[in-house]
Amino acid sequence: MSDDTTERPAARPGLRSRLRERVAEQRWVLFAVVAVALLAVLVAGVPALMVAAGAIPVLLAALIPPTRRLLVTRRRREARALTPWPETGMKQLADALPNPCFIVDRRGITRYVNRAARVRFGDPLPGDPLSLRLRVPVLLEALDKVMAGGPAQRIEWSERVPTESWLEAYVTPIAEPAAAPGEAPRAGAAGGAGRFVLVTLQDLTEQRRLERMRADFVANASHELRTPLASLTGFVETLQGPARDDPVARDRFLGIMLQQGDRMRRLIDDLLSLSRIELKAHLQPETVLDLVPLLRHACDALKPVADEAGVGLDIETPPAPCLVRADRDELIEVIENLVENAIKYGASGKRVEIRLVPVPPAGGEASRGPGTFVLSVRDFGPGIAAEHLPRLTERFYRVDASRSRETRGTGLGLAIVKHILTRHKARLEIDSTPGEGATFTVRFPVAKDAALTVFEKKDVLSQGLELSQK
Repeated sequence: MSDDTTERPAARPGLRSRLRERVAEQRWVLFAVVAVALLAVLVAGVPALMVAAGAIPVLLAALIPPTRRLLVTRRRREARALTPWPETGMKQLADALPNPCFIVDRRGITRYVNRAARVRFGDPLPGDPLSLRLRVPVLLEALDKVMAGGPAQRIEWSERVPTESWLEAYVTPIAEPAAAPGEAPRAGAAGGAGRFVLVTLQDLTEQRRLERMRADFVANASHELRTPLASLTGFVETLQGPARDDPVARDRFLGIMLQQGDRMRRLIDDLLSLSRIELKAHLQPETVLDLVPLLRHACDALKPVADEAGVGLDIETPPAPCLVRADRDELIEVIENLVENAIKYGASGKRVEIRLVPVPPAGGEASRGPGTFVLSVRDFGPGIAAEHLPRLTERFYRVDASRSRETRGTGLGLAIVKHILTRHKARLEIDSTPGEGATFTVRFPVAKDAALTVFEKKDVLSQGLELSQK
């Protein structure tokens, strides 16, 4: 026995009711067809049979319900017409913001991108999901919360590729203003969630690098300056006490104090230089420079140092320009650092070879990739043991601490070189065999948009390289 309280599915409407609904929907079409038929018969004198033959198919087409495909097409068209797009004022406000921002709808589809976002992220296309451009899980999770009706979200994350950077995003719903008197109420009006979500990005890289720079400077300075400060304090106490009336000891102690003070000055200068370079590590230089005159300039500046150490400099450069994107002062600092280290630690070999060679792309001239310029600095001194090579670019790492102090080294030279080359998208390679010297090789990428002909001229690569100094 069935239960009378059980709900039964509603009966489908009958043919008459569906026909009445269809007539109601198409009433204006039916009225227009009948009016045109009457005018054709009464005014134009067209035979009634001919008018009926033309009007009956039109009436049947208006009364027959559309097929499923037509219904789907109509619904898609209606949905597309209802898709929200930002108003002009909202777009102008987004363009006025200095930070990159995206305006997305409640489905996470990008509806507008301001100028700053187009500069940083290419040219995102309106209509694409935001996840195609910002593949950050925490950001997409915050966006889902806001799209579900939650409050505004503020998140931070870091990226490691291509360089280390920190970003902050603020995801907030856009509340539309209340409707004016007499207007239809808007979606999200009166402080509601609205139809759009605003995603604003801010680059925190420089701020975080400044914080790290201060922390590293304090830590490194306190560690490395402790020894010279202790020496200065001890010598001052000795001069004030037992050696007060000893002119020989006073002169010797004052000379040592001067050396320690000079060491402190060099340490502080190198620490500040390293901090400035780290601050700009994510900004590649835009100036296109020729490596050849920079190399000659740096070697000319170190010629007196080489002569004093009894070391000869053999410099080989190509006749064609070697154009790279670089900062002039930083590049000179790299060359001087490598050559000076070769002079100091390879003086026993009495010779330092410096070569600059253009290397074509791996695929030959037909390859689309840019070539490289290889700068190598080789000494013929005692060399470096293999266990020390991976750590040479660490801060304050010294293979021989006593020898480093004798040569007035701070232990920061190769760390500075590494950070400068990282900014220039260059690569440092170190190769050494004990007893046979060491070779420091730097590979610079060619400036892609520079007018280069060095790889196009086969005679350049076949010619012997010019020997400019000995």
